[in-house]
Amino acid sequence: MDIVRILIAIILPPLGVFLQVGIGLHFWLNILLTLFGYVPGIIHAVYIILKVD
Repeated sequence: MDIVRILIAIILPPLGVFLQVGIGLHFWLNILLTLFGYVPGIIHAVYIILKVD
């Protein structure tokens, strides 16, 4: 299931974070990072998916 979340995170980073942790601090932080730059949003999303189990 993590593989699917990582692929979703590459396409749309906030959705990948939402699927992992729901709406919370990490979700809003990821939206902010994605707005500042697509790559920081992807990095944060993949980090959250791999870190939180």
